Amino acid sequence: MPKQFQTYKITTLTGLALVVANMIGTGAFTSLGFQLKDLSNPTLILMLWVLGGVIALSGAFSYAEIGTHITRSGGEYAFLTKLFHPLIGYLSGWISITVGFAAPIALSAMAFVAYFPFFELNPKWTSIAIVAIITFIHTRNLKVSSKFQNVSTFFKVVLIITLIGIGVWLEPTFDNSGFLTNSDYSNLISPAFAVALIYVSYSYSGWNAAAYITEEFNNPKKSLPIALIGGTLLVTLLYTFLQYVFLKHVPIPELKGQLDVGTIAMNKMLGTGVGKVFGLAISLLLVSGISAMVWVGSRVTSSIAKDHTFWKYFKIKKNNIPQRALWLQFAISALLILTGTFEQILIYCGILLTISSMATVLGVFKLRYQNRKTQTGSYKSPLFPLFQLIFITLSLWMIVYAFMNSPFEIIVGFANILLGLATYVISIKMNNNLKTK
Repeated sequence: MPKQFQTYKITTLTGLALVVANMIGTGAFTSLGFQLKDLSNPTLILMLWVLGGVIALSGAFSYAEIGTHITRSGGEYAFLTKLFHPLIGYLSGWISITVGFAAPIALSAMAFVAYFPFFELNPKWTSIAIVAIITFIHTRNLKVSSKFQNVSTFFKVVLIITLIGIGVWLEPTFDNSGFLTNSDYSNLISPAFAVALIYVSYSYSGWNAAAYITEEFNNPKKSLPIALIGGTLLVTLLYTFLQYVFLKHVPIPELKGQLDVGTIAMNKMLGTGVGKVFGLAISLLLVSGISAMVWVGSRVTSSIAKDHTFWKYFKIKKNNIPQRALWLQFAISALLILTGTFEQILIYCGILLTISSMATVLGVFKLRYQNRKTQTGSYKSPLFPLFQLIFITLSLWMIVYAFMNSPFEIIVGFANILLGLATYVISIKMNNNLKTK
């Protein structure tokens, strides 16, 4: 095949980098302050982060199994459409388009500005400008996207390992002799723990990133499980040690409700001057996460556009890159930056993503039933159905408690689903009208 007609495909390493970059973002450096509003025991907080990793890993096992059977890009949209019904797939795709990626992109951009230690930047317009620049990079071609992602993710992982190493080596500047002791385990079943788990689950969101670009892998049946499971395991280790370092070096009252916990911790460990340098490094680190979400999120829109006339404007037109879908995603992110607060967006986004992921994990049961008489070479989740039951049970627990504690955000979330239902009805009518012509 002539070189100009060859389609560039990504490697397992790039898929792994994409998962890691999607996962490590604002949550790692911001959500601890919100968790400490109602939970003040370091042991419980670390248990929270380990549990978040178990949930994410349970999801990764499930998505790896489904993704090696249904080798189409689009994530939940592609999976649920095939496993259950086009409406369920469409609504999950709608969630991905409206908040699943646009909201985390907005949050990461806002955190970038919060961590940037120099100049008095306008928070909203600077955040929008960052998203616009990264979106433009991803409109070029897949090779540029792949190289940019690999380099930025390598920088991110090295920075976090360095930060953890410094934090473990240094002694705290205050008396934390009670650190990791006297935990009140009754809090494990409290509403506060459940809501805090929502923040942690948001921090782990992105473990399914590689499933959105299945068709862009050289060998998806080999690469997808490695990217999903390997990336999730690595991030779980990094996250748990990172929160340990933050809690070790900063008194809990100084972290409560704070957005820039990473900068606060570095100021405590190394002084304000060095802390500013790390604040700059952390803000640049977030660029990798924004990049990964910009890349992956647009593929959901383009996948839906293949099936629904309502979205046909966003079909891939050039260089196998969904340029119009990329700019639609940018517009939604910009709108969220201009209209929402950090905490509201986080809860609203976290619950909708949990619902969508939970429905997909349920799909493993149907897939196993459908393939019960056949043996395939596709990946199979270990210890079935243990990890699926863990994911579904804890997801339901979070949703119930979130409704009890943040009803406004939940109502807005379900209103968004109803709006998605309306667009589905319009799209089906448009599809039917096209068939009758």
